[in-house]
Amino acid sequence: MILTNATIATLADDSGFGLIEVGAIVTNGEVIEWVGTAADLPDAYFGQEQTDLGGRLVTPGLIDCHTHVVFGGNRAAEFEQRLNGASYEEVARAGGGIVSTVRATRAAREAELLASALTRVDALIAEGVTLIEVKSGYGLDLEIELKMLRVARAIGAARPVDIRTSFLGAHATPADFQGRDDEYIDTVAIPALRAAQAEGLVDAVDGFCEGIAFDTKQIARVFDVARDLGLPVKLHAEQLSNIGGTALAAHYGALSADHVEYATEDDARALAVSGTVAVLLPGAFYTLGETQAPPVQAFRDHGVPMALATDCNPGSSPLSSLLLTMNMSCTLFRLTPLEALLGVTAHAARALGATDRGRIIAGHRADLAVWNVETPAELAYRIGFNPLHMRIFGGRT
Repeated sequence: MILTNATIATLADDSGFGLIEVGAIVTNGEVIEWVGTAADLPDAYFGQEQTDLGGRLVTPGLIDCHTHVVFGGNRAAEFEQRLNGASYEEVARAGGGIVSTVRATRAAREAELLASALTRVDALIAEGVTLIEVKSGYGLDLEIELKMLRVARAIGAARPVDIRTSFLGAHATPADFQGRDDEYIDTVAIPALRAAQAEGLVDAVDGFCEGIAFDTKQIARVFDVARDLGLPVKLHAEQLSNIGGTALAAHYGALSADHVEYATEDDARALAVSGTVAVLLPGAFYTLGETQAPPVQAFRDHGVPMALATDCNPGSSPLSSLLLTMNMSCTLFRLTPLEALLGVTAHAARALGATDRGRIIAGHRADLAVWNVETPAELAYRIGFNPLHMRIFGGRT
């Protein structure tokens, strides 16, 4: 495939959009073979069919690096409760929150979970998304955690999109283990992790380190097993308070620490040393009406890459638009349009360990998005508007 007459945001490095005006891209199978100005297109490509993009903007395909798109039911009633004054913690402690989704997910058949997940995945694909991370964590027993991961794998078979799975057995303590968090970790979460890895269902291991979930010692036990199994880790950390999750993630060299609203300057310094990506989730911040924004300037000062994701889930972030996520990151967290685009491409790829995508450079995977916009800033500027012209996945439109 030879794409010509394009404005290309290569994002070749983090210093700028890396714009090439009147550019061209050549793909060979699933890989980008050549990128440059159309005037410099090598003679070897002349005489071959070309696709004129009419000056449209081309970016890397978008990446949603933190989602919970596989789940049963919905939590609209809890949304109403919070608007009537209940806090997220109060809803969770009263039997709502994650535990209510666990009940619905356990009751759903695999086919039902897949059908509902595909509605959300289709919305992401329609916005140029080519790679999606999908977590378990709404089963909280061995059988249902494996069921969720099998459904996640099935998404990639049903749609032209790459799926990376994260085992999130340490998401919450189910009702039948209330008050026995350590027992749940040792007798359910860790055995389920081992079983999932044995079936080839796990790409990474996640956990929820928070006062309403698990502490650092409990998460560390899960991470030790992940390390023994050769699996990378990532962590929900410092969303509602600071109990040391970000430091723990850095200690284990995690791919990412996610949410991080209550992270500190020292946390930012630790992430920089470990090379861990800070994944910002403005959808949850917005939905829960939080006021403590993540320490964006500290991340900038210490060179911590910032990724963005929808956190698509039925409770705290019922969001299935990565374009709206970009806008929210700019309006709520004061990211720049460049930081927002890097956050859903190159830095999101790094948060998943997907080093072969996220930038338009030779040798990277040919996952591209073609947009009906004049400048990259428009992608973060517009609200509720999808300017996607064409999505290219693995060199195919």
